[in-house]
Amino acid sequence: MAKAKMKKLSEVSTFPFVFENKDFLNPGLTNHLCEKIDLKNKWKEVVFKNNHPITIELACGKADYTISLAQKFPNINFLGVDIKGDRLWKGSKRVVELGLTNVAFLRTKIEQIDLFIGKGEIDEMWITFPDPFPKKGDINRRLTYPSFLEKYKSIVKENGLFHFKTDAIDLFDYSEETIRDFGFELLRVERDIYGNNLADEITSIKTFYELMHLEDNRTINYLQAIIK
Repeated sequence: MAKAKMKKLSEVSTFPFVFENKDFLNPGLTNHLCEKIDLKNKWKEVVFKNNHPITIELACGKADYTISLAQKFPNINFLGVDIKGDRLWKGSKRVVELGLTNVAFLRTKIEQIDLFIGKGEIDEMWITFPDPFPKKGDINRRLTYPSFLEKYKSIVKENGLFHFKTDAIDLFDYSEETIRDFGFELLRVERDIYGNNLADEITSIKTFYELMHLEDNRTINYLQAIIK
């Protein structure tokens, strides 16, 4: 198992659309040629080579949502972010198989994301099924904790859309309150989107983890807000 994971970690570094922050103490991005590269405020120009808007998915895992959205919207650039290289390997293989040219991946801690993405460089953001961190002492690790929202406010343009999907109702309630208190404008707060027939073409995209949650009869909740 360890050898297989190491092989994936090695191979993910060879994809030209994957950029990695390999040293968290001395952060910096490396490309597939093992060269240091500065992409802050340059993602459209250097990576995507167009001026299309960028949608980012945080903690994207195997990039199910990122890839599904990229297929639906070829004139939008999609950037998936995750710390797990073996998960990004899976998404990268699918990007190659599908011949997608509007997807890139950033491997880094989300705490450091503003080091690599410029102010207002992102147009839209998704967070789907993040770790709920249910223990009280871990609340500051939730991706909707105020310190994270502050970073999102920096990298997403003013009035950019924020989407959040989870099966964890405690996390959902916490996120609704925190996002509202932080000053984002809530547009949709929908509990049990499938049971209440609230899902549309976009919110009905199902990730690997969501399918597992649905098999366990968990309800799926969705929140949309404007980043102010």
